[in-house]
Amino acid sequence: MTAEQVEQVRRFNRTVAERVGVLHDSYLGSARPYGQARLLWEIGDGDGGGEEGTHDVRGLRARLGLDSGYVSRLLRALERDGLITLEPHPHDRRVRTVRLTEAGRAERALLDDRSDALATSLLDPLDARQRDRLTSAMAEVERLLTASLVSVDVLDPGHPDAVHCLRSYATELQELFEGGFDPAHSLLPDPGELRAPRGLFLVARLHGEPVGCAGLKLPAGAPAEIKRLWVCPGTRGLGLARRLLSELEERAARHGSDLVRLDTNKALKAATGLYRNSGYTEVPAFNDEPYAHHWFEKRLIP
Repeated sequence: MTAEQVEQVRRFNRTVAERVGVLHDSYLGSARPYGQARLLWEIGDGDGGGEEGTHDVRGLRARLGLDSGYVSRLLRALERDGLITLEPHPHDRRVRTVRLTEAGRAERALLDDRSDALATSLLDPLDARQRDRLTSAMAEVERLLTASLVSVDVLDPGHPDAVHCLRSYATELQELFEGGFDPAHSLLPDPGELRAPRGLFLVARLHGEPVGCAGLKLPAGAPAEIKRLWVCPGTRGLGLARRLLSELEERAARHGSDLVRLDTNKALKAATGLYRNSGYTEVPAFNDEPYAHHWFEKRLIP
């Protein structure tokens, strides 16, 4: 990145902070600052994945990227004002859950109305063409910022997040492949082949939730091999598959591999396009994977 790019990001941040009012102690004319208002809105968004209107506090913290101490202070302030109730999780008392009270739902509705008014005030001074340009640019910025929030870590393939990704991968293949997908008939790598020093397994997370994975086999005296590259449908379009692929290539090169291979099914057209666009060349079959129709390899630059 360049110094000019860094400065542009800083200017953008300052402009947005000023225009949307996060610098004020009372956000959108309410009695509370932005942090409390944002958390109140998040608690009222959807069903939290549990009982209706109930959220796991840990999930909220991960979703907003906040430390536990700060979230606790925000929750205490909202609880003191009678806007939320905090309770132990019915199945795990170490976990706290939070839900809006009737007063909290009323304030959340008011927050929504004022947020709509703020958005309208941003668009109102612009003509129709400018509004289209602004909202299109905002959508692109949101997509790129979301991509920047994704973390990628090496995990043991037996880690719950890794298992979740692999199960989701298998479920999707079952729906896509002609005749379905049976892992017992596939050349699935032994978990030990995806652990150091024989390999590794990457898991991508967004807001603390697993959203993608990719494995790398590093057999002695043979080309590196990429296995089980998957991105969940909700995060496709963020460039995550390309990011995982690039990271596996870099790690293979650091390990001393000068060639990386992979195979794929004809139903996975997006994956095939990604490999071709990333410099992979189709080659004759190098294994007897029953679900493969295409075999690729790429020479890694030292």
